[in-house]
Amino acid sequence: MSTRCTTSNFRAWSCLAVFVLIPAGAAALESGSGVDPQSGLRFWFVRDEGMSLRLAQILPDQTRGFFLARGFSAAQADRIALSCVFQTDFRNIATGDAPLAYDLREWVVHYRGESRRMKLRADWAREWQEAGLAPGPRTAFEWALYPTAQIYQAGDYNWGIATFDLPPGARFDLELVWTRAGTRYRHLIRDMQCVEDRHMEPGETAE
Repeated sequence: MSTRCTTSNFRAWSCLAVFVLIPAGAAALESGSGVDPQSGLRFWFVRDEGMSLRLAQILPDQTRGFFLARGFSAAQADRIALSCVFQTDFRNIATGDAPLAYDLREWVVHYRGESRRMKLRADWAREWQEAGLAPGPRTAFEWALYPTAQIYQAGDYNWGIATFDLPPGARFDLELVWTRAGTRYRHLIRDMQCVEDRHMEPGETAE
């Protein structure tokens, strides 16, 4: 079923929540999307009893500005900005001893009938090495990216940018995989969208 919801965990953003059952008799999982009322940018989220994930659009101009300030050339910053960048926030919200693990190499992007992988730290490292990018900017970029794999204990969390290497405006489905307390979970977020490449004036929203 679906229902309108507002949740304090996500700063009271309005959202359309969809409740789906995941395999192996697991508890109901909550998944949905919404719009940040300040920026007009969209976000997608998944929550179960021990995991919270939020993926939010980032404007290409925001990404350009961030990396230009860290020693990237205009062309290099543009390369990142047009790679479908999302702000990622992943949390272990379980109580007690229930470790949460993920590996982005297991996540699958479904785009125009094809399955592909996200663009991860190792992929970017090869590209920057071939481009002769200086060590300083390379380090800054690696730290900005969301870690490829990690284990979280209860209460642990992290954030960073995720890149999908898709054109601005592209729509895709994202298949997630994670493990919590020894149980493996899988969920498909449908109809995600890379933000369009458009300039916004201060105070303007994306809608």
